[in-house]
Formats: sequence, C-alpha cells, structure tokens
Amino acid sequence: MSHPAYLAFAVPLFLFFMGLEYWYSKKKGKNFFQFAESVANINVGIAERLMDVFTMIPFFYFFQYIHTHYAIFNIKAGIVAWVFLFLLTDLVWYWYHRLAHEINILWAAHIVHHQSEDFNYTVSARITVFQAAIRCVFWGVLPLIGFPAPMISVLLLVHGLYPFFIHTQTIGKLGWIEYLFVTPSHHRVHHSSNPQYLDKNYGDVLIIWDKMFGTFVEEEEQPVYGLTKPLNSHSFLWQHFHYPLELYVSLKRAKGFKAKWRVLFGKPEEIDPRIRPHLEKHFLKKKQSLQPTKAHRQYTTMQTFISCTLLFIVIFYYTHISTLQVTFISLFILVSLINTGAILEQRSWIFYHEYARLTICLLWIWFYLPNLLTGISVAAILGILIYYFRPMEKRYKNLLYQQSIVNGQ
Repeated sequence: MSHPAYLAFAVPLFLFFMGLEYWYSKKKGKNFFQFAESVANINVGIAERLMDVFTMIPFFYFFQYIHTHYAIFNIKAGIVAWVFLFLLTDLVWYWYHRLAHEINILWAAHIVHHQSEDFNYTVSARITVFQAAIRCVFWGVLPLIGFPAPMISVLLLVHGLYPFFIHTQTIGKLGWIEYLFVTPSHHRVHHSSNPQYLDKNYGDVLIIWDKMFGTFVEEEEQPVYGLTKPLNSHSFLWQHFHYPLELYVSLKRAKGFKAKWRVLFGKPEEIDPRIRPHLEKHFLKKKQSLQPTKAHRQYTTMQTFISCTLLFIVIFYYTHISTLQVTFISLFILVSLINTGAILEQRSWIFYHEYARLTICLLWIWFYLPNLLTGISVAAILGILIYYFRPMEKRYKNLLYQQSIVNGQ
C-alpha cells in the first residue's frame, strides 16, 4: 500500500472551513473563537495528522494480517457489504467512544479532545495519535469478521470526514435529520460539562446507537464546553500528558493488584481530584502574567501556518523525499508545536526552543550538503548564536510581551 498524496489536501480544506466559520461567526456578532484556544486546538490536530503519516500504512497491514489469518468470513465488496461495513464501523466507534469516557486508560487518550472551552471546527482537530491507535485496535474486529483491509481503509477515510462538520455552534437543529444522524446539536451536548449532559451522545455519524443504548439526550440548556475541571493551560505537552501523570500517581498510591487494576480500568471520576493541582504545582510553576504584544499574536499565527504548510509537504511528498528529510521536518514541526503552546503560556524557556528549531534547520542543511565548508559555517553560526544568546533572548521576549521575562517559569 502506497501513501496517498491526495490526503494532504485535507489540511487546506479543513483550514478553509475553519476560516469560513470564523468569518461567519464574526459577521453574526458571535464569539465562538478564542485565539489561544484555536491555536492550541489546531496544534494538536497537526501532531495527529503528522503521526498519521507514519501509522496509516502499519494500520492497513494490521487489518490485512487479521483478515488473512483469522477472518471468520470472506466478504467481497458490493453494495450490501459496504452498507454493513458502514453500520458496523459506526457501531464499533460508538462503543469505543463510550468506553473511552468510562475507562481511565482509554480516557487518558481521549481527554485531549474535550479540553477546549470553545466549540468550533478547530475542536475537531483535537485528536491524539494515541486515540487513533486505540481506535484501530477496536476496528480490528472488522477484518476479523471478514471485511478486507482496502474496504476498511476507504470507509474509515470517508467516515472520518463527517465528524469534522458537527463541531460547530453556527448550525441549529436540523429537523428530521436529528432522528437518524448525529448533528451539531447532538454533539454540542457531548462536548458540554453540564451535569445533565455528561457522558451522552457518543455517536459519530448515526445517533441511533445512543437511542438504542440509552445514552441520548436532547440539547435544551445552553452547553458549557470543556472539562468539568477546566485545564486552564494551552501547553501542548501538558494537554497530552497531564492525565497519564494523574494515573501514574494514582497507581503509585494504590495498594495491591485489585486497587491498581481499578485505577487503570475504573471510571475517571474515581481518580482523586487533588492529584492534578499537586502536579500543576510541580510541572506548571507560576508563570508571568504579561500583556502580549501585537507581534505575539502575529508570530504565533505564523508558527501555526508554517507547521500546517510543512505538514502538507510531508504528506504530499512523503513517497518522494528521504526518511532523513521527513525526520528533520517532523522534528521541526513537533518542536514548533511545543514552543507555540509555551509562548501562549508565557514560559521562560521559549527562546531555547527557538534555538532548537534553528539547530534542526542548520543540521538539515549540513546533512543535505555534507562538506567541510557547510560544517564550518554551521558551527560558526551556532557559536555566534550561543555567544549572543542572552541579548537576543531579551529582545525576542520584548517583542512578544510588554516587558521581558527575566525570571519565572
């Protein structure tokens, strides 16, 4: 299986609809977008799409291996087969999604999707590579039944488009469609932290599963979005790892196998809520409260745009560029995502990441042009940058904030 280059066009397509929704919401005088939330949401999506470059083909062969060695039936492509595959895919998604809310070890991957206190198309991007991997394990039942890997892969690509469009507040209720399909109204309920809406409306395309299994609730009261205990952080790393760290602390405290098992496979509400504030004191030390400059927003937007552009290049040219080039670009993107979140959080170490990104670029040039002159030039540039680190750091932070960050985290 080759890597399909056309998947790269999902990047500008989704960005177009995000921009269109933003324009429409502003035209109607609605405040559906917060800048920092939107950037954090898109950054999570960039990382997931980037990791998909490396995982999509292994997932295909995972399905193919199961079908070849363990398939119960040998199902051939046809109208009836496609309909059944769609229904089963959606049903498996419902149960994965429901269990991801009810079991801690699964919630650790899925929680990232629910952290945003906005609800717009950017929120649909909040999917981690961990969640994608777990979902594929659940979908492993499809080749086991007898559906071939090519059918599953095509269906999953099509099936994955629909959920993007239900992450919006710009669309109201949709009449008879509400009875059969998941709509923005249904999904607004799912993303809310209102007590009566918690753990409801798990469906992905069809809402019938929620009605069958008793997890359906109609949207009535205005939803309040995000976690029941807001994360209050736009850190790329903290968003991904705060809950696994909470589970780790809980595991250390648990006495005996049964208690540890309950930590991993129990319900999220059973985790001690005092653990996260303790971890925040250790990992999210008090940050500066400085007023961002105009350049702050421009620079953060530019970083996100560059990351999206590089993501498009990696996906589109994946089969035409070397593994080394893909590695350098991927490292540059990941460091950029971490740094963008740190800039939003006003962390003191942001300039170190700028040096890390520049070092990656210089090493890329050195590996691409491996000669003595390039090596000397790279070493000289790095030496100059290290020598002038402090004055450049001060200038850099003065550009981003109203006053430079000297101390603090």
